Amino acid sequence: MTDTIATGFWAIAADDPERLAVADPDHRLTSYGELAALTNRLAGGLQRLGLSAGDQLTVVLPNSVEQIGLCLAAFQTGLYLTTVNWHLAGPEIAYIIDDSETKAFVVDESFAEQAGAALAGAHVPTANRFAVGDIDGFRPFAELADGVDDARPGQLTTGSYMFYTSGTTGRPKGVRRPLPGAHPDEMAKLTGGLFSLFGMAPHDGHVHIAQAPLYHTAVNNWALTSLHLGHPVVLMDRWTPEGALDRYQRYRVTQTHMVPTMFHRLLAVPEDVRAGYDVSSLRCMVHAAAPCPVETKWKMLEWWGDVIWEYYAATEGGGTIVSPQEWRAHPGTVGRAWPISEVIVVDDDANRLAPGKSGTIYMKMNTGAAFEYYKDDEKTAKARLDDYFTVGDVGYFDDDGFLYLNDRSTDMVIVGGVNIYPAEIEGALHQCDLVADVAVFGVPDDDTGEAIKAVIEPVPGIDPDDDTRSAIMEFLRDRIAKQKWPRSLDFIDDMPRDPNGKLYKRRLRDPYWEGRERAI
Repeated sequence: MTDTIATGFWAIAADDPERLAVADPDHRLTSYGELAALTNRLAGGLQRLGLSAGDQLTVVLPNSVEQIGLCLAAFQTGLYLTTVNWHLAGPEIAYIIDDSETKAFVVDESFAEQAGAALAGAHVPTANRFAVGDIDGFRPFAELADGVDDARPGQLTTGSYMFYTSGTTGRPKGVRRPLPGAHPDEMAKLTGGLFSLFGMAPHDGHVHIAQAPLYHTAVNNWALTSLHLGHPVVLMDRWTPEGALDRYQRYRVTQTHMVPTMFHRLLAVPEDVRAGYDVSSLRCMVHAAAPCPVETKWKMLEWWGDVIWEYYAATEGGGTIVSPQEWRAHPGTVGRAWPISEVIVVDDDANRLAPGKSGTIYMKMNTGAAFEYYKDDEKTAKARLDDYFTVGDVGYFDDDGFLYLNDRSTDMVIVGGVNIYPAEIEGALHQCDLVADVAVFGVPDDDTGEAIKAVIEPVPGIDPDDDTRSAIMEFLRDRIAKQKWPRSLDFIDDMPRDPNGKLYKRRLRDPYWEGRERAI
């Protein structure tokens, strides 16, 4: 192996084709040269189907070399790419297929049922449907690249993702940006800007692990950016705490993107088992996507040391960042604005708020690449304040300019006129040894308008009975104010989360509100 200084996936593949690119979930290894050849054949195959710059490719795939290859193929041929959440039902996938005007559709046989149901209500040319594995009505994936040369295709131009929002209210919407019109190799050299904020650079010995599904915006971006910087990528498909710890040790993992739910589950592994895994290689373990309880973060820092970074952002762009050292000085913060981003907090009249005052968080990127919700000008306008946007999060700044999150405005509970933020209650409950997972939300109450409900997934072996309920409530008494105590506590066998840790709280909350209207 040479000491390459090239950056960008294809430049690295040409300079050092034997370098490890991907270790898949079954520990099969693919080099940069092999992955580049696959990517080029897929790109050529898509162009052979008639796809050109600005057209849409949609995939429903597990974490795999095939998905990485298609992402890179779209990147170098100017396609918009949507990686679909494979938990969605067939009609939900059909909506995304048609809304995005999909020209080619690739599915893994693991999701054959959803794919079949989706195509019953969507429109993709039969010749442009491909399956990894065997699905009726789909061509074998190998046919997409069959007979195409390994060389890079013609008409190279940079593509873009069009990730769909999670659709917590109404239909999900694609977040779409204009194509840059630049050569993919030039754009690839520029993809490491966010990584530089965490102290990461090309060819600095980092090894990335993708621990959540690649259909998630940040997870996909993190994996592809890693490849452009010469960082090998380790793929997990179905995350487990010991599966992650094994790969940290096996591949000497240094950096990743993760969510606080993973912290909770890692900490649930018995200490003697945890001690059997070598985590000394970890250097930049970045988390985001949900508030992390302060006590949980302290426990992780005690275990892993000062390698845990945090940031706050959204698919739409913008954000904050905090180093482990800064977080120790400002526990609970999600950091200060990126150098290329601005963050403000405003009241209901759009007035900027002073430090310590909670309001709606708005952000913007100072890059000129404004997003739009595809085919939804009304939603785009509603999310904007001048050239800032919001996803509905509520928070405040401290006197040093560090941002703190309260919760989503849609999750806030109003009890007798008092605003209660479930994230704080959930953070406290996560510290209880009886609790494996928790969701807190408001339910109707004739007296106070709303009452606080906690739904608990107990630790395996713990009975979901009144004694457990009483013990959990007793645990809370000295930790949070009485007005924040849940009025009722229910148990559930399996909390509705996706593999990236996103909690589908509406599935729990909505039945209580059937036939009634919430104030927020």
